[in-house]
Amino acid sequence: MARIHAHRRGRSHSTRPVGSRPPSWCTYKPEEVEALVVKLAREGRPPSEIGVILRDQYGIPLVKPITGKSITEILRDAGLAPRIPEDLANLLERQKRMVRHLERHRADKKNVHSLQLLESRIHRLIKYYRRLGRLPPDFKYKPVSATFM
Repeated sequence: MARIHAHRRGRSHSTRPVGSRPPSWCTYKPEEVEALVVKLAREGRPPSEIGVILRDQYGIPLVKPITGKSITEILRDAGLAPRIPEDLANLLERQKRMVRHLERHRADKKNVHSLQLLESRIHRLIKYYRRLGRLPPDFKYKPVSATFM
């Protein structure tokens, strides 16, 4: 899969398990997995980190085949879902870091362009999540002011 605004062809990645049934060697019950997800979320872990911890420490390859729900659905049912989606929150955090960098290094034209590309990606993602209903229709994105542009 090619990434937007990238000069590379793709990324190496692990492949997901084939099949929609849980593996025979995974002995966890759906209630146990949901309890683990809620416990890790209460510790302040984001959904992606919860999936990595379940895979590495508990030997649970995927949550959905076992419980029938994704990690974010489990968190939404427990009232622990993040207010804005995790990928959007990560992009907003990266945008803040870039603006902070550019305030100190005003001549960094490469990062000025990178910031423009990042903000267009943020706008595209906000439009997508509004359409899905994961963000309210009146959600406004206010870019951190950048006096260098």
